[in-house]
Formats: sequence, C-alpha cells, structure tokens
Amino acid sequence: MAKIDLGRVGAVVNSSPDRAPVAEAAEREALGFPTLWVPGGPLGSLDHLAEVVRGTERARVAPGILAVSRFDADGVLALYRAMEAEHPGRLVLGLGGAHGPRPFATLNAYLDRLDAAGVSADERVLAALGPRMFALARERASGAFPVLVTTEYVAQARGWLGDGCTLAVQQLVVLDADPARARDTARAGSLGFLGRAPQYQASFARMGFTGDEIEGLADRLVDGLVAWGDQDRVVARVGELFAAGADHVALWLGGPDDAWPQLAEALAPLD
Repeated sequence: MAKIDLGRVGAVVNSSPDRAPVAEAAEREALGFPTLWVPGGPLGSLDHLAEVVRGTERARVAPGILAVSRFDADGVLALYRAMEAEHPGRLVLGLGGAHGPRPFATLNAYLDRLDAAGVSADERVLAALGPRMFALARERASGAFPVLVTTEYVAQARGWLGDGCTLAVQQLVVLDADPARARDTARAGSLGFLGRAPQYQASFARMGFTGDEIEGLADRLVDGLVAWGDQDRVVARVGELFAAGADHVALWLGGPDDAWPQLAEALAPLD
C-alpha cells in the first residue's frame, strides 16, 4: 500500500443530522484546502457525503470518521462506487468506530468485505488512538487519523505507524489570544463533548494526563490538545505537528467560522 496524498493542511467542515455542509465545503475549497473532513458522528446520512463531493470541484472529501457499527459495508460500498463513477479519486473512506465486545474482529471483518468488493486499501484511512489501531492502519489502510493528541504523542504514533503510511492529525484550533477565554471555548465545544467519551479519556491517560486533569479538563490538558492563540501561535503548533511526523493536519476550528480566511492565508507557506 502507498501513502494517501491528502495535501499538507486540510479543513474540517461541520456536519449535522439534517443537512449536508455543501456551502461550507465549497468555501473551504475556495480557500485552497485540498482535503475536506466531514465529522462522522453528527452525519445524518451517507448521502450527505455524496452531496459534498458533488458540491465541490477538486478537493478530496473524507469522513472523519464513519463508524462501522453505524454505517454498514454495503451502504459504504454503494457510496464509494457511485463517487468513483462520477468523481474518481475524490472520496476517501475514513473508517473506525467498531463498538461491542470484539471491536478489532468487527473492523477486520468490515475491511475484509471492502477488500472482497475490490476497494483498495490505498483509498482508506482508519481512526487511531492507541498502538493497536495504528498497527491495524499500517496493515490495512493507507493512513491513520488520530484526534485530540499532543505533539509528543504524534511522534510516538509516527513510530507505531512506520514511514509507509500517512499520518493525518486532526487539530482543534481556537483563534483567540486570551488564555481563559480560549480554554473555555474549547471546553464548551468539541473537547468538552469528546473528552467525556471513554476511548478519549483512555487516550488522554496514555498521553500522561492524570485522572483529575482528564475529569476537569485542566489547563495543561487543554493546552496540550488545543492550538489556541493568535495566528502565529496556531501556525507554530501546526509546524510542530509536521516536525513530530505528521504528513497532514486537518484543522478543526472552534469558535466563529469567519476565522477561516485568515487561517488559510497564515498557513499557506506550510503547503
């Protein structure tokens, strides 16, 4: 398997149960982001991904991530085949979320189904937080996609993944130079929501955060996981992720969407 080319800096567009984020995706594409990530948790339908592909022109569209316990393989196969027929090479299959008593067996069986249907592993990435998932991504996909990780953990992940697989890191950003306000914005948004999930709490513990820090979303934890501050500070954090071994950084903006143009301009030299 070859690494998947996602470009250097991508953008996360907000999904929802009742509408496809087509306008937002087109705006991010117009700003030059080569890959658009659509969160799988709030995604109402696989049809929304098709609408985003059809509503944009050239950017790759990647769900981050489709839970295999929610979206069955036949539905994902139908979506992939339709998009390959209409817009070849633009849909990336981002997969994960195998819940239940045997998650690795469930995910491997799902990937077996895709393999049998002729879907190349070169066109998929897997959600990864711990070493076993990074190993699975190395073996059965062309990329791994960790969310809410420190730069130090990215360096560890690069070691687990090896050099032949793309490491795409989702980075939460709060463009606000006021420390208290920026941290509160992160806690009130995606970090506060995902930070209650057991799999993320386990990931935070692997990164060296204490139980009290995880429970209270302490300042040290927020500072380790969130790129907050002015443009220069955010650009510096993205650069640190690349230095740690990331191939691609997907920016996940907390706060007003009107910050995207200035982010795109500030990060352009990193492309």
